[in-house]
Amino acid sequence: MEDERYTGESPDPEQENPLEEPVRQSPRKQRVSLQNLKALGQLNTPAPAETHIHTLIIVGQIEGHMILPPKNKTTKYEHIIPQLVAIEQNPNIKGLLVILNTVGGDVEAGLAIAEMLESLTKATVSLVLGGGHSIGVPIAVSTDYSFIAETATMTIHPLRLTGMLIGVPQTYEYLEKMQDRIIKFVTNHSTVSEEKFRELMFRTGDLVRDIGTVLVGRDAVGAGLINEAGGISQALKKLEELIELKKDDPKRRLKQ
Repeated sequence: MEDERYTGESPDPEQENPLEEPVRQSPRKQRVSLQNLKALGQLNTPAPAETHIHTLIIVGQIEGHMILPPKNKTTKYEHIIPQLVAIEQNPNIKGLLVILNTVGGDVEAGLAIAEMLESLTKATVSLVLGGGHSIGVPIAVSTDYSFIAETATMTIHPLRLTGMLIGVPQTYEYLEKMQDRIIKFVTNHSTVSEEKFRELMFRTGDLVRDIGTVLVGRDAVGAGLINEAGGISQALKKLEELIELKKDDPKRRLKQ
């Protein structure tokens, strides 16, 4: 039997048990690891390299003036707008990639985000993954260039409200004006015509017991809403191209 007495020699670091590594971490690193495990299901996340591209994620339901139940996955517009201001003011950020997978949500909150994106001087590209429905449509078309995954969908439908509605002529006039705002924004920032967009919005038969249209992947491109079908690699490549175009003239408008 070998003698396992302590010899005073330092152990070989290459022979150390990797499972003991978390024990030697600082309390702060341990907290970060536990937070990653709880939030992401993994202990460590890849360290981001130095980049001039910022990624903005809009998922779930866009929360506006009303607080949604805790069980809902939401994107709060009061969180997004300060980020967009900071992106515009940061000289190190040259381009913004907006990734969308949203069911829609608050109309004015969604339009506020779209209006902010449209007014940025940075190069911007949007990518619809899964779905970019309802008020997510203006957000998707607000960037300089837009992509949609082959199997992603976009739902076009008339303006809808939940809760109590006062049935007076002024209310319906207000709803009509709100809907016109959405139509004007989408048609001004894409190649779809107003007539075509209204036809998609009020089409019967596509949605069960309702009116509207569901566009899948290349259908959205064919309708003129989205520029191109593609994924993350195509979106990043296009964003780099737009960044190069903006080098000589930072205020140049790139909307295509």
